[in-house]
Amino acid sequence: MSHIVAIDQGTTSSRAIVFDSKMRPVASAQQEFPQYYPASGHVEHDPEEIWDSVEATLRQAVEKAGLNAADIAGIGITNQRETTLVWERDTGKCLGRAIVWQDRRTAAFCAKLRDEGHEDLVASTAGLLLDPYFSATKLAWILDQHDGSRERAAKGELLFGTVDSFLIWRLTGGKRHVTEATNASRTALFDIDTQDWSPELCKLFGIPMEMLPEVLDCAAEFGETELLGAPVRILGVAGDQQAATLGQACFQPGMMKSTYGTGCFALMNTGPDRVSSQNRLLTTVAYRLDGQVTYALEGSIFIAGAVVQWLRDALQIIGSADESGPLAEAADAAQGVTLVPAFTGLGAPYWAPDCRGAVFGLTRGSGRAEFARAALESVAFQTRDLWEAMRADGAGSDDTVLRVDGGMVASDWTMQRLSDVLGAPVDRPVMAETTALGAAWLAGMRAGVYPDAEGFAAMWALDRRFEPQSDEDSRTSDYARWKRAVDAALAF
Repeated sequence: MSHIVAIDQGTTSSRAIVFDSKMRPVASAQQEFPQYYPASGHVEHDPEEIWDSVEATLRQAVEKAGLNAADIAGIGITNQRETTLVWERDTGKCLGRAIVWQDRRTAAFCAKLRDEGHEDLVASTAGLLLDPYFSATKLAWILDQHDGSRERAAKGELLFGTVDSFLIWRLTGGKRHVTEATNASRTALFDIDTQDWSPELCKLFGIPMEMLPEVLDCAAEFGETELLGAPVRILGVAGDQQAATLGQACFQPGMMKSTYGTGCFALMNTGPDRVSSQNRLLTTVAYRLDGQVTYALEGSIFIAGAVVQWLRDALQIIGSADESGPLAEAADAAQGVTLVPAFTGLGAPYWAPDCRGAVFGLTRGSGRAEFARAALESVAFQTRDLWEAMRADGAGSDDTVLRVDGGMVASDWTMQRLSDVLGAPVDRPVMAETTALGAAWLAGMRAGVYPDAEGFAAMWALDRRFEPQSDEDSRTSDYARWKRAVDAALAF
């Protein structure tokens, strides 16, 4: 029993990766599933399609590795956060589709609560802002659509969960209704100081507390699954961005990672003391081990890798994602074409759900290459927005190095541009699968087959460091151009 399986349930696909005793990936399987957009700003998933993809990839990965249940010391789970599901305790059937983290349908509800003066309660208790991004208003919306659902929930007939809870429920055959501290901290229902569900926040959002899962540490006994033919323990769970923070071995205060997937999520470890942001960042749980909480400041960007998908699928400027870097490199940088990719609003530090995308600086000479450069630069500029906000909050230092992961980091041009925009080193690790690795490490550490945090950090390996090559004047003028474009998009 020296292998660990990590389930990585993401926004557009589910994966399972088998890691050996030295934390090396030896087999994997991946399956995409459909996205549903029933109305403008609405994003949904079918829970059964999520479950089917997880079940299939888990079996396939273990089979590819030539293993069986007896070889697996434990399972780790990492998941898309904030995505919200409600299901019946007796049948396991969900009340409609899952509402995805990107969904903006509750923007008016959030604005109403904000106008009523409730944002301070949410910020002081949950560390979050009033925004459709988080689970609480999504959950309230689901309950509003079904007559008598709150009464049923109060009787224990309906259960709420983020994707991790739903998967654990299914994997354990309905025996365990649990979550862990990082996913709980993204619901806007969790008190990150007391580390328990908040009665005040549940009352504010109209959520019966009886439907909430038990909250465990990130490495804990989450239950057993017999999906592989014999019992295998689920031993580690963390939301995807916190799992990536662990996978990047960001265990010391001041360490920072940024993950470039569909969106971009930057977390900076702030240690055992929460930092309350004055710059509209989020205070969140980085991880909780052995009952000890480590906090982080987080900035969330809604569109990162998705902007490359937009180039490919909507504009059809490129045929595949890996074409974007070379195309951007060939662009005329002097044109200064600037894209604000607010396709689903702007995240931190603006939190403008109604803002929409815009392009500035177009000329007759602007073409495919300039659009590609503007798209990739937008990710770097948004990262700098978060970087500046964290520094203004007193987190990090002049020596801070950004550790990066996610699909976009394979592009050398994009990472070099990121370093230039930040004016700071950017480290790309050897292990690209940091999110799955973080979940695997949690389970493997709990199972006793992987080292503790100190030993794990010593194993982190650098693939390449990108150092700034642009001068300070260029960096300042480029960022000022970006800020003008954002201001114009917000005004529109």
